[in-house]
Amino acid sequence: MLLLGLLLPLFSVSANTETVYRVPLNEAVEKGLYTFLNQSLTEAEDQNADAVIIEMNTPGGAVDAAENIAKLMADSPLDIYVYVNDRALSAGAFLALYADEIYMTPDATMGAAAVIDQTGNAADEKARSAWAASMQNAAEHSDRDPEIALAMIDPSYDFPQYRAGEGKLLTLTAEEAVEANYAEGIAETFEEVLVAIGLPDAEVISVEESFLVKLARFLTHPIIVPILLSIGSLGLVVELYSPGFGLPGLMGLTAILLFFYGHMIAGLAGYEAVLLFGVGIILLVAELFLPLGISGILGGLAIIGSLYLAGADMTQISISILIALAVAITGMVIIMKFFGKKLKLFNKIILSDSTSTEKGYVSAVERRELLGQHAITLTPLRPSGTIVIGDERLDAVSEGNFIDRNKTVIIRKVEGSRIVVRETLEEEM
Repeated sequence: MLLLGLLLPLFSVSANTETVYRVPLNEAVEKGLYTFLNQSLTEAEDQNADAVIIEMNTPGGAVDAAENIAKLMADSPLDIYVYVNDRALSAGAFLALYADEIYMTPDATMGAAAVIDQTGNAADEKARSAWAASMQNAAEHSDRDPEIALAMIDPSYDFPQYRAGEGKLLTLTAEEAVEANYAEGIAETFEEVLVAIGLPDAEVISVEESFLVKLARFLTHPIIVPILLSIGSLGLVVELYSPGFGLPGLMGLTAILLFFYGHMIAGLAGYEAVLLFGVGIILLVAELFLPLGISGILGGLAIIGSLYLAGADMTQISISILIALAVAITGMVIIMKFFGKKLKLFNKIILSDSTSTEKGYVSAVERRELLGQHAITLTPLRPSGTIVIGDERLDAVSEGNFIDRNKTVIIRKVEGSRIVVRETLEEEM
C-alpha cells in the first residue's frame, strides 16, 4: 500500500502533463505548406495538445495558399499562437492575424502585404480588392484594427507614427506591433512564449516536415511546375520523332508523373486527374490507328484538362501550360529544321510518296525531239493554235506575238504537252 501511494502521484503528474506543438514556418507560403500544417494540427488535436505555436519566418507567398491555411487555422479547435522569429511579411502577416495571440522577437517585423502577380508586378484592381477584403477579415477575426491591416497592403493609408506616411506600405516593428495591438508581447526566446501563454512547464513536441511533405512542397513550387511540364512536353515531342519508345519518352512521362505525384501528396489532386491524363494518352495513341484526327484532339484536351484538375491555381497552371507548349513547339521547329526529322504521327495523314520520273511517273508525254524543228502554222496563233510537222498536227502557242496561218515557225520549248513556238527568221530558213 505504501508503494502504491508513492507511485500514484507519478501517474497523476504524467497524465496531467501539458503539451505544446512547435510547428516551423520558415519558408514561402505555398500550396505544399497546407499539407504540412494540416498534418501538424491534426496530430496535435489527436494528442489533445494544449496549444500549437507556429514559429514564423516567412517573406510571404501565394495568396490562394495563404487563404486555405487561414481557414484551416480558423476552423481548428486548438489554441494557436504565432511566434514571429524574424519576419512575417505579406501572406505571413495575413496568417499571423488568424492566431489567438502573436508574439515577436525584439528585431522581428510584420506587414508589407501588397499583392503582386506572377510576374512580380502589382496585381490588378480586382485582385487587390479581394486581398484587401481578406486582410480586413483577418484583422477583425482577431479583434485588431482593420485599418492597420489595410495600410499593410494599400499605401494610401496614412500612419506617420509608424514610418508609413501616405504613399508607403506599413511594416511594424515588434514594439510598434505591441503598441498597435498587433502583438501581445515581445519574447526573445521560445521559452518566454511558453511563459507568456501560461504553459511554462509544458512538454514541447517539435514537428518536422517529413520527406514526402518536403517533396510535395518542392514539386508544387510555382517555379518547379512549369519546369516539370516543359520537360514532359519536350520529352514526348522528341519521342514522337523517334522510332520506338526510348529515353526522351521516359523522361517526359516521369516529369509529368512527378507533377501529379507532388500535387496528390499535397492534397491538391486526386486519382481522377491521373485517370483523365491516362485517357488522354490512350486517345493520342489511338490516333495512330484511327482516321480524321478526332481522337488526337480529344486526347490533347483530356491531357490539358487533367493538368487544370490537378492545379489549384488556375492562373499559375495556365502560365505553366503556356510555357510548356512554347517549349514543345520550339523543340518541334528545331527538330524539323535542323535535324530534318518528320513527325511519325503525320505519316498517316500526309502523303509521303512522290510521283517522280525516277520512280516511273510522268505527268504527260514529253516531245523533246521536237525542239528546234520547223513547222507550218495550220491556223493563226492568237497565241494558241495548230501547227503541222510533216503529217502530224500539234497544238502550240506563240511566245506572245500573233502569227498568221501558213507561216514557218521554230519550236523553242517543250513543257509536257505545251509546245512554244516563234516565227522563223529569214536567216534561220
